Amino acid sequence: MTKAPEQRAATGAEPSRFTAFGMAAEADRIAPGLHLVATPIGNLKDISFRALGTLAAADAVIAEDSRVTKGLLAHYGITTPLLSYHEHNAAQMRPRIMARLHEGQALALVSDAGTPLVSDPGYKLVEDALAAGIEVTSVPGPSAVLTALVVSGLPTDSFFFGGFLPPKSAARRARLLGLAQVPGTLVFFESAQRLGDMLADAAAILGPRPAAVARELTKLYESVVRGDLPYLAGHYAEAGPPRGEIVVLIGGPIAAAVAEDDLDERLRRLLADHSLKEAVALVTAETGLPRRDVYARALLIGPKDRGEPE
Repeated sequence: MTKAPEQRAATGAEPSRFTAFGMAAEADRIAPGLHLVATPIGNLKDISFRALGTLAAADAVIAEDSRVTKGLLAHYGITTPLLSYHEHNAAQMRPRIMARLHEGQALALVSDAGTPLVSDPGYKLVEDALAAGIEVTSVPGPSAVLTALVVSGLPTDSFFFGGFLPPKSAARRARLLGLAQVPGTLVFFESAQRLGDMLADAAAILGPRPAAVARELTKLYESVVRGDLPYLAGHYAEAGPPRGEIVVLIGGPIAAAVAEDDLDERLRRLLADHSLKEAVALVTAETGLPRRDVYARALLIGPKDRGEPE
């Protein structure tokens, strides 16, 4: 059984080492507990000395995909053993990991890329560790969400991370409609194959909001395409699915000066095919006007205007 850090110290074991940027370094001993370590999202140079030291000094590294993490560790000369922990084996592995933590071991948790627990299965492990009184520490670093946000050109003072939207159009539109009034930039992960359909649904629900598609961040072919949602939907419909990892960012609601006649026309058009509640939600999302104002205007449209029997 691997000895805990304090046990290694007592036996005078050799300190752990790593190699970075042409320099060999000794890793400081780390305290028992669960250490959440952010790793590069693409460029292997985007890692801190603290992260490398933690990975080297840990009794084991818990990895989402051990093949990915094995390459990272090898690049920096780290020989710490790996434990595989992902959504398909989490129920079986979590008790084993918890047992090692109860023994006083120091374990490092990483995701395939970026900061752990963001769209990966680590949350339940952290929840169990905290409930058991085990120390949990974060070693901050790269994050695809924040990297995309700061290069998007969209407001950064308030944002909402929505993970992956549902794969089916109806559920995706319903989710977007539910997020339409979030007062900040929306951030999503998306697969290359679904990107065009996702942008088309977003344009239909949210209207011409400013947006950005960030691809392959920190890698050789990094790109950020900016424009409003209809433009981006058309661009990727014509260009086809791009390659690589993708983050989609959408600006928050924009309050627009809408003339009463224009507002009435929008409501009449939507009420022909939607319920009152749906029409109000769509116009509110499109214009950024307060929902109560749009709802009041919709109620003023008579039955004849709404295509309903008097």
